[in-house]
Amino acid sequence: MAAGGGTKAIVAALLANLAIAVAKFVAWALSGSSSMLAEGVHSVADSGNQALLLLGGKRSQRAATKEHPFGYGRERYVYAFLVSVVLFAVGGLFAIYEGYHKVSDPHEIEHWYWPVGVLVFAIVAESFSFRTAIKEANAIRGDQGWWEFIRRAKAPELPVVLLEDFGALVGLVLALGGVGLALITGDGVWDGIGTLCIGALLLVISVILAIETKSLLLGEGAGEADNRKIREALEAGDDVDGVIHMKTMYLGPDELLVAAKIAVGGEDRMATVARAINEAEARVRAAVPVARAIYIEPDILRTPPKN
Repeated sequence: MAAGGGTKAIVAALLANLAIAVAKFVAWALSGSSSMLAEGVHSVADSGNQALLLLGGKRSQRAATKEHPFGYGRERYVYAFLVSVVLFAVGGLFAIYEGYHKVSDPHEIEHWYWPVGVLVFAIVAESFSFRTAIKEANAIRGDQGWWEFIRRAKAPELPVVLLEDFGALVGLVLALGGVGLALITGDGVWDGIGTLCIGALLLVISVILAIETKSLLLGEGAGEADNRKIREALEAGDDVDGVIHMKTMYLGPDELLVAAKIAVGGEDRMATVARAINEAEARVRAAVPVARAIYIEPDILRTPPKN
């Protein structure tokens, strides 16, 4: 996967969720806890999501074709959006349904040590997965806050894994609280309430993911800092009088499209203009390495007539 894809974090989360899912389903079968069933489905959904992210990263590396001349980089955004849909439908809605069912018809939890033991194990495993995601994110987020990193990251995989792991840890705590209260009070309703809380949490996370990945799918431009670097690089040449207008758009997490119209001298020869354009492209690539598709149109700067 391309830089910033967080492959290590995705694989760590996938392995952790597969092991946790098996343990949760065993605990549900032996105890009858709805929280354990909801958490088991949650882990299965998370495992499928990580598989989708890996598949999207692989497919995005395909070479450009006549039908897709700019390549398949944005396919990573498509699969990240699918993750949000799966998390919403399979994780959140199922947990809400199961929680409602358990609150309406509560059952006593049997063999309490199974769900409690599995939840403690799951919290430890998810913590290691979350730690891996944090470590990879810290390597690229710079001085950005966590929320800003999730909002502004152009590679969708790490924000997805971070939110999934965070949601999984909070969900496990909610499940442990629901099971614990059900055991203390002898009332299975608490188990159902814990399941409802897990479902609500997953719905919130899935909506956040959907909003952010939809924005990437629609096509986001470069950030303010990169736009400034690109403009300064274009204007740095002696043969460039200024930038008339400029637009940018990410074709994928690692490829930025730059389209600009620059002002050149009205008496410049064609060879001089061509050299100015080539030098401007080189400066832009040096300033912002992800700017790989660059199209520059020369024009003569015209001042608007005075009234």
